[in-house]
Amino acid sequence: MTTAVQERVDAMLQSAVDRGDVPQVVAVAADAAGTIGAGAAGAARPGSGPPDVDSVFRIASMTKIVCTVAALQQRDSGELDLDDPVERYCPDFAAVPVLAGFDGDRPRLRPPASRATVRQLLTHTVGLAYPFWDADLVRWQRIAGEQPPLDGLRGPFAAPMIADPGTRFTYGTSTDWLGRVLEEVSGQPLDVLLGEQVLAPLGMGSTGFRVPAEQQSRLVPVHGKDQTGRWVSTDFDWDQAPEHWPAGHGLYSTPRDFLRFQRMLLGRGSLDGVSILAPITVAEMFRSQIGELVVPPIITTADPGISCDFRPGPGASWGWGLLVNTVAEPGLRAQGSGGWAGVFNTYFWVDPHRQLAGAIYSQFTPFLDPGALRTYADFERSVYDRSS
Repeated sequence: MTTAVQERVDAMLQSAVDRGDVPQVVAVAADAAGTIGAGAAGAARPGSGPPDVDSVFRIASMTKIVCTVAALQQRDSGELDLDDPVERYCPDFAAVPVLAGFDGDRPRLRPPASRATVRQLLTHTVGLAYPFWDADLVRWQRIAGEQPPLDGLRGPFAAPMIADPGTRFTYGTSTDWLGRVLEEVSGQPLDVLLGEQVLAPLGMGSTGFRVPAEQQSRLVPVHGKDQTGRWVSTDFDWDQAPEHWPAGHGLYSTPRDFLRFQRMLLGRGSLDGVSILAPITVAEMFRSQIGELVVPPIITTADPGISCDFRPGPGASWGWGLLVNTVAEPGLRAQGSGGWAGVFNTYFWVDPHRQLAGAIYSQFTPFLDPGALRTYADFERSVYDRSS
């Protein structure tokens, strides 16, 4: 970025903190050659300075695209057939029912109308959802006494579907099941598979399912607002000894590390001379993979403390691990770009056409908070102003 643009970004990020939109924020951008700009504002933790590109964040659902890449590697090597039924690799999936309603306080469950496939896990068309975006699942969870799916326990594998496989786009715990498929196909624990096939080749040494002792001082705590509207830090964290490696949300990373992953996508599967995906596979990631199904124009929250309503924007569809836009917005990413986010308000995009990628990182709830989205959009506009 030019000095003028960098100053504008710094001022914009500081204004977001001053307004109370975010407690802290790191913003980074890159083209295929490397980082083109970064900025930060706010306090990483009470009494500290701002976070930076080496601060550690819970990237939550940004984990999904990393596991998606591992699945595509297995497909391209011939080890995984995406049209195989999920139960071939996870026999207990055959017993997952569809939640068809309630008879009083008794959930009405039935067998699915068709067998779910691995492809449907990858595209969130298998019928699984998150409780915070589905009121019936919240009710089922309360009646069944099950834990939320974000706690590292085995809750995701007990939850029913809310639709028959292949009939709706329902974003949720599909990738957690995909992680189990990958472990069965590869014969390796998920943390080892991702480390050997994705993270180590890309030089992402600060990304993983656990935070080593030497990185603990760089971990940004999750924040919330007290009754006066003041940001306060919490002691929330993922379980460091979970019952399963949460393929849908469990990774920690740094802005510097994850930008390498984004640059790999800009590089059509390669970074610094190392190739982990074929260019044709990367191109598929940025195209809709859900056929005639649609991403709903709004997904209403069922738990405002965890997430606000989700409005994906005009022309949004789902590729491989990415929410892809089929139309361009003036001043923002080009048509055929993709991105996604994490529940603690981390957001990224990759624009293959303009060869630009960027992200913002914060740590607070609720997800999709208007202040976080405003900060993200303002930063994106700044990046494209620079490139015009």
